[in-house]
Amino acid sequence: MSQPNFRTFDLNLLRVFDEVMAERNLTRAADKLALTQPAVSNALRRLRQAVGDELVVRSGAGVAPTARALALWPAVRQALAQLQDALAPGAFDAASARTSFVLAMADATGATLLPPLVELLEREAPGVSLRVVPLATRDPRRLLEDGSADLAVGYFPAALADLTARAQNEQPVAFGSQRIYDGEYVCVMRAGHPLAGGALTLDAYCAARHLLVSFSGKPFGFIDQALASLGRERRIVLTVNQFFTAGRVVAASDLLTVLPRHFVGVASIRDELVWRPLPMAVPIVHVDALWHRRRQAEPAHRWLQQLLARAVRGSAALVCLPREAPLP
Repeated sequence: MSQPNFRTFDLNLLRVFDEVMAERNLTRAADKLALTQPAVSNALRRLRQAVGDELVVRSGAGVAPTARALALWPAVRQALAQLQDALAPGAFDAASARTSFVLAMADATGATLLPPLVELLEREAPGVSLRVVPLATRDPRRLLEDGSADLAVGYFPAALADLTARAQNEQPVAFGSQRIYDGEYVCVMRAGHPLAGGALTLDAYCAARHLLVSFSGKPFGFIDQALASLGRERRIVLTVNQFFTAGRVVAASDLLTVLPRHFVGVASIRDELVWRPLPMAVPIVHVDALWHRRRQAEPAHRWLQQLLARAVRGSAALVCLPREAPLP
């Protein structure tokens, strides 16, 4: 592996590398850096020669990082952030900033938080952009570790339990977290469903046919764990990885599904759905923001965390809840 000579190494190449990794697109990176695309390409060529790796390769309309680039990027981004803090400690002017953040979240979380986030950005930080990537796991630490996301927002019970255990055992904890809001899951069905006219019993629930939202694709979730603790089970006939897709399918079928209660209110099919409380006890859903601790000293990242908290307070979805079908 080639070793760069730091006596002659141009540190500006690292700024180009950081922006290309953040945008995964040379044109957008050039725009953010106020450079031409040929200048960005030339900088990447020089950096490739210095480190002895391709770093990025063409992928569709953009570029994809190599394994070496993914391993290098977190250290480069941290070093650039520390240098920026040293030169301008505590400085982040949202009104004039031209930067981007990558957020990982599921569609239900995005439907809840993105409208107030966009409103805040348009009013206070018009030069800041967000890129939202799908959250396909209940443990996003790898995404945060390799720099694929700046912040992950979702329900991460196992990951947070592991971090708490590490802290209690005085082990190093590489991630920080912030409680965003608490939610609940409810049983959702179409408005004319045979079970929509009365109280939902455990027997009726287990006898029905179900649709499961599963990020991993496995046909077993925390609802099934709750049922198993009672010696019961349900029949899952369809598994999807998006809450919105689940809502659309349930609205046009006799399947039951489980959705976040607040999401039913923001879905465009809210008038086609009704919900019932689940007929068994399930844990409260804690929605948390998770990030790598190497980022929390950055003024821009601290601002992002505060912006997210403000978006929660301004989210109509968390106060305008959907209806439960009237009982006869």
